[in-house]
Amino acid sequence: MLPSAGPCPCGSGRAYDACCGPLHRGAERASTPEQLMRSRYAAFARGEADYLFRTWHPRTRPDDVGVDATTTWTGLEVHGSGLTPADPDDPRGTDAPQEGWVEFTAHYAVGGARGRLHERSRFVLRAGHWLYLDGVHD
Repeated sequence: MLPSAGPCPCGSGRAYDACCGPLHRGAERASTPEQLMRSRYAAFARGEADYLFRTWHPRTRPDDVGVDATTTWTGLEVHGSGLTPADPDDPRGTDAPQEGWVEFTAHYAVGGARGRLHERSRFVLRAGHWLYLDGVHD
């Protein structure tokens, strides 16, 4: 795990302790899908597997959520984010879970080789907590 001083890996430009640190420690929770996605990127970068587990929807979460120590996360670009409009035909009406999305590119290096992960992630608000649901990569 990395020290808590210094810039946040999520790319916000803020110090880790004033950005994703409180989310990782459980002192705060993400208020938007983008904030959750940034904090999850920072968790990958810092080796915070427990946070990744806690913020992954139980329906889609693997049994073992780990962090690959051979991967170095080198940067994050957020291309867009928003909330998904409610489906007017959903029989749950206003009780339907709120959903959101974030499109991003995460840059990384493994053994000197550079790579990138482009994803459009889906998030759902469950019991007042945003959770990562799934994503589509290209």
